Amino acid sequence: MAFDFKKEYKEYYMPPKKPVIVDVPEMSYIAVRGKGDPNEEDGEYKQAVGVLYAVAYTLKMSYKTDHRIEGFFEYVVPPLEGLWKQDGSDSIDYSRKDVFQWVAMIRLPDFITKADFEWAVETAAKKKKLDCSKAEYLTFKEELCVQMMHIGSYDDEPASVEMMNRFIAEQGYVNDICEERQHHEIYLSDPRKTEPAKLKTVIRHPIKKG
Repeated sequence: MAFDFKKEYKEYYMPPKKPVIVDVPEMSYIAVRGKGDPNEEDGEYKQAVGVLYAVAYTLKMSYKTDHRIEGFFEYVVPPLEGLWKQDGSDSIDYSRKDVFQWVAMIRLPDFITKADFEWAVETAAKKKKLDCSKAEYLTFKEELCVQMMHIGSYDDEPASVEMMNRFIAEQGYVNDICEERQHHEIYLSDPRKTEPAKLKTVIRHPIKKG
């Protein structure tokens, strides 16, 4: 059976519907940076997601090619994730999606090296006839965060964020969203196939001692 990150690392992908504190280790990602409204038809965000999946599936299916990845084992492509920010703000204004700055991401298994990533970018570009030049190999460590499972529309996230903020205040922490540590979302539902009220999204915020 293929390795499934969501099942094997439930503490990072399947939190409860109430806030919890988690220490997130270093992880590597395929990432594409951009700006603007993610809902724009054929916009920059949707193009970025297309690049991410092209590269991700090239790596997943690499064992069927001549490219051999040391330590490779079959796995389920992890869910789409995103880092979100707006200039001059330590929170998210959902009514101003046009000024979003985002990093769309898909996690990489630990055995994927930067050289493997570069092979996949080149291979995906040729096979899919797709410009994958914006894809980057991104590694970072989030460390101490608060997170919870948000059920519902993305526009309803402020209620969950408020719940998270109350929780960390009670625990003696404060929000630490800044240039280096950002609002993080992990998308467990396909919005094309799921009604908004049933969407599952992990919301994760960096925190520090108050």
